[in-house]
Amino acid sequence: MKLKELMAAEVEEVFLNPEEFGESHMVNGLEMLIIMDGNEMIEREKRVKNHAEGIFRKQILFFVAAEEFGALPAIGREISVDGKKYRVTDAVSESGIYSISAEANRS
Repeated sequence: MKLKELMAAEVEEVFLNPEEFGESHMVNGLEMLIIMDGNEMIEREKRVKNHAEGIFRKQILFFVAAEEFGALPAIGREISVDGKKYRVTDAVSESGIYSISAEANRS
């Protein structure tokens, strides 16, 4: 196997495997295996500016197989995760995996 083929196999067999790291979530109305990264978001939220009283910014970061998600989302695009709407703030493709950061104002 070539390196790209090996890496693609690792995405599903190891990284997003539900017995390892992957969790089932609804993304844009479709059930997908993703990895939510709460630890990284805690670090990012420490750097977020304060907002108006009673309003806060909810941020999420998740990893998903590029093949399962489809086209890499553009910054500013609206996505839905587990029935909640967010705006993409960053999206990076890394060897068959997308790293997607998104946020929404909540009260």
